[in-house]
Amino acid sequence: MPISPNLSEIVTTTLRNRSGTVADDVTKNNGLLTRLSSRGRKKPISGGRTIVQELQYQENSTFKRYSGYDILNVQPSDVITAAEYDLKQAAVAVSMSGLEQLQNSGEDAILDLLEQRIENAETTLKNNIALDCYSDGTADGGRQIGGLQLLISTSPTSGTVGGISRATWGFWRNQKFSASADGGAAATNANIQSYMNRLYMSCVRGSDAPDLVVADNNFFRLYWESLQAIQRITSADKGMAGFQSLQYMGADVIFDGGFGGGAPLNQMFFLNTKYLFYRPHRDRDMAPIGDERMNTNQDAFVQLMGFAGNLTMNNAFLQGVLFA
Repeated sequence: MPISPNLSEIVTTTLRNRSGTVADDVTKNNGLLTRLSSRGRKKPISGGRTIVQELQYQENSTFKRYSGYDILNVQPSDVITAAEYDLKQAAVAVSMSGLEQLQNSGEDAILDLLEQRIENAETTLKNNIALDCYSDGTADGGRQIGGLQLLISTSPTSGTVGGISRATWGFWRNQKFSASADGGAAATNANIQSYMNRLYMSCVRGSDAPDLVVADNNFFRLYWESLQAIQRITSADKGMAGFQSLQYMGADVIFDGGFGGGAPLNQMFFLNTKYLFYRPHRDRDMAPIGDERMNTNQDAFVQLMGFAGNLTMNNAFLQGVLFA
Protein backbone atom coordinates (compact mmCIF):
# COMPACT_ATOMS: atom_id res chain seq x y z
CA MET A 1 0.00 0.00 0.00
CA PRO A 2 1.53 3.42 -0.90
CA ILE A 3 2.40 5.94 1.77
CA SER A 4 -0.16 8.72 2.09
CA PRO A 5 1.14 11.92 0.44
CA ASN A 6 -0.95 13.97 2.89
CA LEU A 7 0.48 12.47 6.05
CA SER A 8 1.39 15.82 7.61
CA GLU A 9 -2.15 17.08 6.91
CA ILE A 10 -3.46 14.10 8.88
CA VAL A 11 -1.34 15.18 11.87
CA THR A 12 -2.54 18.79 11.65
CA THR A 13 -6.19 17.84 11.25
CA THR A 14 -6.02 15.33 14.09
CA LEU A 15 -4.46 17.86 16.46
CA ARG A 16 -7.04 20.51 15.57
CA ASN A 17 -9.89 18.07 16.13
CA ARG A 18 -8.48 16.94 19.47
CA SER A 19 -7.32 20.30 20.85
CA GLY A 20 -10.60 21.03 22.67
CA THR A 21 -10.54 17.61 24.30
CA VAL A 22 -6.94 18.06 25.42
CA ALA A 23 -7.68 21.50 26.86
CA ASP A 24 -10.55 20.00 28.85
CA ASP A 25 -8.31 17.14 29.99
CA VAL A 26 -5.85 19.64 31.47
CA THR A 27 -8.46 20.88 33.92
CA LYS A 28 -9.51 17.32 34.74
CA ASN A 29 -5.85 16.48 35.42
CA ASN A 30 -5.50 19.16 38.10
CA GLY A 31 -7.69 19.68 41.17
CA LEU A 32 -7.13 23.43 41.22
CA LEU A 33 -8.06 23.87 37.56
CA THR A 34 -11.07 21.56 38.01
CA ARG A 35 -12.43 23.86 40.72
CA LEU A 36 -11.66 27.04 38.74
CA SER A 37 -13.41 25.60 35.69
CA SER A 38 -16.48 24.52 37.68
CA ARG A 39 -16.77 28.01 39.20
CA GLY A 40 -16.46 29.78 35.86
CA ARG A 41 -12.93 30.98 36.60
CA LYS A 42 -11.48 29.68 33.36
CA LYS A 43 -11.57 32.88 31.34
CA PRO A 44 -9.85 32.70 27.95
CA ILE A 45 -8.28 35.88 26.61
CA SER A 46 -8.43 37.05 23.00
CA GLY A 47 -5.27 39.15 22.82
CA GLY A 48 -3.30 41.97 24.38
CA ARG A 49 0.30 42.55 25.42
CA THR A 50 -0.40 41.24 28.93
CA ILE A 51 -3.26 39.64 30.87
CA VAL A 52 -4.90 42.44 32.85
CA GLN A 53 -6.71 41.42 36.03
CA GLU A 54 -8.69 44.23 37.65
CA LEU A 55 -8.88 44.33 41.44
CA GLN A 56 -10.28 46.41 44.29
CA TYR A 57 -7.42 47.44 46.56
CA GLN A 58 -9.15 49.62 49.16
CA GLU A 59 -12.58 50.68 50.42
CA ASN A 60 -14.43 53.74 49.14
CA SER A 61 -13.08 56.71 51.14
CA THR A 62 -16.32 58.72 50.88
CA PHE A 63 -18.09 56.73 53.61
CA LYS A 64 -19.39 59.19 56.21
CA ARG A 65 -21.86 59.07 59.04
CA TYR A 66 -24.12 62.13 58.99
CA SER A 67 -27.17 63.82 60.42
CA GLY A 68 -29.66 66.11 58.74
CA TYR A 69 -28.01 68.69 56.46
CA ASP A 70 -24.40 67.65 57.06
CA ILE A 71 -22.19 67.96 53.98
CA LEU A 72 -21.48 64.59 52.41
CA ASN A 73 -18.21 63.59 50.76
CA VAL A 74 -18.76 63.26 47.02
CA GLN A 75 -15.10 63.31 45.95
CA PRO A 76 -14.04 60.62 43.48
CA SER A 77 -12.59 57.63 45.27
CA ASP A 78 -9.76 55.63 43.67
CA VAL A 79 -10.53 52.01 44.55
CA ILE A 80 -9.68 50.05 41.39
CA THR A 81 -6.29 49.06 40.04
CA ALA A 82 -5.07 46.12 37.99
CA ALA A 83 -2.45 43.42 38.09
CA GLU A 84 -0.73 42.56 34.81
CA TYR A 85 0.48 39.06 34.05
CA ASP A 86 2.67 38.04 31.14
CA LEU A 87 1.57 35.47 28.61
CA LYS A 88 3.56 32.30 29.18
CA GLN A 89 4.08 29.85 26.33
CA ALA A 90 4.81 26.15 26.01
CA ALA A 91 4.89 23.73 23.12
CA VAL A 92 5.49 20.10 22.16
CA ALA A 93 6.33 18.70 18.73
CA VAL A 94 5.04 15.72 16.79
CA SER A 95 7.56 14.74 14.13
CA MET A 96 8.27 11.96 11.68
CA SER A 97 11.24 11.38 9.40
CA GLY A 98 11.10 10.12 5.86
CA LEU A 99 12.89 6.96 6.97
CA GLU A 100 10.20 6.26 9.58
CA GLN A 101 7.55 6.66 6.92
CA LEU A 102 9.34 4.12 4.75
CA GLN A 103 9.95 1.70 7.60
CA ASN A 104 6.29 1.82 8.66
CA SER A 105 5.07 0.88 5.24
CA GLY A 106 1.35 0.93 4.75
CA GLU A 107 -1.02 3.70 5.76
CA ASP A 108 -2.39 1.83 8.78
CA ALA A 109 1.09 1.26 10.22
CA ILE A 110 1.98 4.95 9.85
CA LEU A 111 -1.25 6.06 11.46
CA ASP A 112 -0.61 3.74 14.42
CA LEU A 113 2.80 5.32 14.97
CA LEU A 114 1.41 8.83 14.61
CA GLU A 115 -1.43 8.13 17.02
CA GLN A 116 1.03 7.07 19.71
CA ARG A 117 3.18 10.15 19.17
CA ILE A 118 0.20 12.48 19.19
CA GLU A 119 -1.15 10.96 22.41
CA ASN A 120 2.27 11.21 24.03
CA ALA A 121 2.62 14.87 22.99
CA GLU A 122 -0.84 15.70 24.34
CA THR A 123 -0.11 13.94 27.64
CA THR A 124 3.23 15.70 27.97
CA LEU A 125 1.71 19.13 27.36
CA LYS A 126 -1.26 18.76 29.70
CA ASN A 127 0.79 17.18 32.51
CA ASN A 128 3.40 19.92 32.45
CA ILE A 129 0.87 22.76 32.33
CA ALA A 130 -0.97 21.14 35.25
CA LEU A 131 2.29 20.90 37.22
CA ASP A 132 3.24 24.48 36.38
CA CYS A 133 0.07 25.68 38.13
CA TYR A 134 1.88 24.94 41.42
CA SER A 135 5.17 26.55 40.41
CA ASP A 136 6.92 29.75 41.44
CA GLY A 137 7.29 30.71 37.79
CA THR A 138 11.09 30.65 37.70
CA ALA A 139 11.76 27.61 35.48
CA ASP A 140 13.34 28.16 32.06
CA GLY A 141 14.40 31.69 32.88
CA GLY A 142 10.97 32.79 34.09
CA ARG A 143 9.10 31.46 31.06
CA GLN A 144 6.99 29.21 33.29
CA ILE A 145 3.40 29.86 34.40
CA GLY A 146 3.32 31.74 37.70
CA GLY A 147 1.64 29.11 39.86
CA LEU A 148 0.53 28.92 43.49
CA GLN A 149 4.05 29.20 44.93
CA LEU A 150 4.30 32.63 43.28
CA LEU A 151 0.75 33.87 43.87
CA ILE A 152 0.50 32.57 47.46
CA SER A 153 4.01 32.77 48.82
CA THR A 154 5.63 31.61 52.04
CA SER A 155 7.40 35.03 51.96
CA PRO A 156 4.49 37.35 51.15
CA THR A 157 6.24 40.62 52.06
CA SER A 158 8.78 40.40 49.24
CA GLY A 159 8.75 40.09 45.49
CA THR A 160 6.45 41.35 42.76
CA VAL A 161 3.32 39.60 41.46
CA GLY A 162 1.35 40.91 38.51
CA GLY A 163 3.51 44.03 38.46
CA ILE A 164 2.55 44.96 42.06
CA SER A 165 5.22 45.03 44.77
CA ARG A 166 4.38 43.06 47.90
CA ALA A 167 6.98 44.99 49.85
CA THR A 168 5.13 48.24 49.13
CA TRP A 169 1.48 47.21 49.13
CA GLY A 170 0.09 45.34 52.13
CA PHE A 171 -3.21 44.52 50.38
CA TRP A 172 -1.26 42.31 47.95
CA ARG A 173 0.18 40.02 50.63
CA ASN A 174 -1.32 36.59 51.25
CA GLN A 175 -1.64 34.99 54.68
CA LYS A 176 0.91 32.45 55.91
CA PHE A 177 1.48 30.12 58.84
CA SER A 178 4.73 28.28 59.50
CA ALA A 179 4.35 25.16 61.62
CA SER A 180 7.81 25.51 63.15
CA ALA A 181 8.08 29.33 63.38
CA ASP A 182 4.45 30.28 64.17
CA GLY A 183 3.17 27.04 65.68
CA GLY A 184 6.33 26.15 67.58
CA ALA A 185 6.61 22.56 66.36
CA ALA A 186 6.65 20.54 63.16
CA ALA A 187 3.23 19.58 61.84
CA THR A 188 1.83 16.27 63.12
CA ASN A 189 -1.57 14.58 63.07
CA ALA A 190 -2.02 15.92 66.61
CA ASN A 191 -1.53 19.60 65.81
CA ILE A 192 -2.38 19.92 62.11
CA GLN A 193 -6.00 20.95 62.78
CA SER A 194 -4.95 23.68 65.20
CA TYR A 195 -2.55 25.08 62.62
CA MET A 196 -5.22 24.92 59.93
CA ASN A 197 -7.71 26.69 62.21
CA ARG A 198 -5.31 29.56 62.86
CA LEU A 199 -4.54 30.09 59.19
CA TYR A 200 -8.17 29.70 58.12
CA MET A 201 -9.39 32.46 60.44
CA SER A 202 -6.90 34.90 58.91
CA CYS A 203 -8.28 34.15 55.43
CA VAL A 204 -11.95 34.88 56.22
CA ARG A 205 -13.86 38.11 55.59
CA GLY A 206 -17.49 37.73 56.59
CA SER A 207 -18.89 34.95 54.42
CA ASP A 208 -15.89 35.15 52.09
CA ALA A 209 -13.74 32.15 52.99
CA PRO A 210 -11.48 29.51 51.42
CA ASP A 211 -13.43 26.92 49.45
CA LEU A 212 -10.52 24.69 48.41
CA VAL A 213 -7.52 23.40 50.36
CA VAL A 214 -4.75 21.83 48.30
CA ALA A 215 -2.05 19.86 50.09
CA ASP A 216 0.92 17.73 49.25
CA ASN A 217 0.78 14.06 50.21
CA ASN A 218 2.43 14.62 53.61
CA PHE A 219 0.14 17.37 54.91
CA PHE A 220 -2.94 15.69 53.44
CA ARG A 221 -1.96 12.47 55.24
CA LEU A 222 -1.56 14.31 58.57
CA TYR A 223 -5.00 15.88 58.24
CA TRP A 224 -6.51 12.56 57.15
CA GLU A 225 -5.01 10.72 60.12
CA SER A 226 -6.25 13.43 62.48
CA LEU A 227 -9.81 12.64 61.32
CA GLN A 228 -9.72 8.86 61.29
CA ALA A 229 -10.76 8.56 64.90
CA ILE A 230 -14.15 9.95 63.89
CA GLN A 231 -14.15 8.19 60.48
CA ARG A 232 -14.68 11.26 58.32
CA ILE A 233 -16.02 10.10 54.95
CA THR A 234 -14.30 11.16 51.73
CA SER A 235 -16.31 12.33 48.79
CA ALA A 236 -15.97 13.29 45.14
CA ASP A 237 -18.77 15.72 44.36
CA LYS A 238 -19.47 17.10 40.91
CA GLY A 239 -17.37 20.20 41.60
CA MET A 240 -14.30 18.05 42.28
CA ALA A 241 -15.16 15.16 39.98
CA GLY A 242 -12.44 12.55 39.99
CA PHE A 243 -10.64 13.96 43.04
CA GLN A 244 -11.22 12.31 46.38
CA SER A 245 -11.58 15.02 49.01
CA LEU A 246 -11.96 15.47 52.72
CA GLN A 247 -13.87 18.40 54.17
CA TYR A 248 -12.70 21.30 56.32
CA MET A 249 -15.05 24.16 57.24
CA GLY A 250 -17.07 23.50 54.10
CA ALA A 251 -13.97 23.48 51.87
CA ASP A 252 -12.76 20.48 49.89
CA VAL A 253 -9.33 19.26 51.02
CA ILE A 254 -7.46 17.42 48.28
CA PHE A 255 -4.01 16.04 47.63
CA ASP A 256 -3.48 16.97 44.04
CA GLY A 257 -1.87 14.29 41.98
CA GLY A 258 -0.70 11.55 44.32
CA PHE A 259 2.28 9.99 42.55
CA GLY A 260 4.03 12.73 40.61
CA GLY A 261 1.71 15.39 41.99
CA GLY A 262 2.69 19.03 41.68
CA ALA A 263 1.77 20.33 45.14
CA PRO A 264 5.03 21.48 46.81
CA LEU A 265 6.46 19.43 49.66
CA ASN A 266 4.97 20.07 53.12
CA GLN A 267 2.64 22.86 52.04
CA MET A 268 -1.11 23.33 52.21
CA PHE A 269 -2.80 26.13 50.27
CA PHE A 270 -6.05 27.69 51.53
CA LEU A 271 -7.66 29.02 48.36
CA ASN A 272 -10.57 31.31 47.79
CA THR A 273 -11.10 30.41 44.15
CA LYS A 274 -13.46 33.35 43.68
CA TYR A 275 -10.31 35.40 43.15
CA LEU A 276 -8.17 32.97 41.13
CA PHE A 277 -8.34 32.62 37.35
CA TYR A 278 -7.03 30.30 34.66
CA ARG A 279 -6.46 32.50 31.59
CA PRO A 280 -5.45 30.59 28.45
CA HIS A 281 -5.39 32.37 25.10
CA ARG A 282 -8.41 31.24 23.13
CA ASP A 283 -6.29 30.54 20.03
CA ARG A 284 -3.53 28.68 21.88
CA ASP A 285 -5.40 26.56 24.41
CA MET A 286 -3.65 23.23 23.69
CA ALA A 287 -4.00 23.97 19.97
CA PRO A 288 -1.80 23.39 16.90
CA ILE A 289 0.70 26.18 16.19
CA GLY A 290 0.35 26.97 12.50
CA ASP A 291 0.67 24.25 9.89
CA GLU A 292 3.18 21.46 9.56
CA ARG A 293 6.81 22.38 8.96
CA MET A 294 9.10 20.57 6.52
CA ASN A 295 12.75 21.12 7.40
CA THR A 296 14.71 22.55 4.50
CA ASN A 297 17.79 20.44 5.22
CA GLN A 298 16.15 17.30 6.64
CA ASP A 299 13.89 14.56 5.35
CA ALA A 300 11.34 15.09 8.12
CA PHE A 301 8.30 17.13 9.09
CA VAL A 302 7.16 18.49 12.44
CA GLN A 303 3.86 19.82 13.80
CA LEU A 304 3.83 21.91 16.98
CA MET A 305 1.05 21.97 19.57
CA GLY A 306 1.10 24.68 22.21
CA PHE A 307 -0.30 26.71 25.08
CA ALA A 308 -0.23 30.39 25.93
CA GLY A 309 -1.71 31.96 29.06
CA ASN A 310 -1.20 32.19 32.78
CA LEU A 311 -2.72 31.71 36.21
CA THR A 312 -3.87 35.03 37.71
CA MET A 313 -5.24 36.43 40.97
CA ASN A 314 -7.08 39.60 41.98
CA ASN A 315 -7.16 39.18 45.76
CA ALA A 316 -4.17 38.02 47.81
CA PHE A 317 -5.07 38.67 51.44
CA LEU A 318 -7.92 36.10 51.42
CA GLN A 319 -5.50 33.35 50.31
CA GLY A 320 -3.13 31.48 52.63
CA VAL A 321 -0.42 28.86 52.85
CA LEU A 322 0.51 26.52 55.70
CA PHE A 323 4.06 25.22 55.51
CA ALA A 324 6.70 23.42 57.55
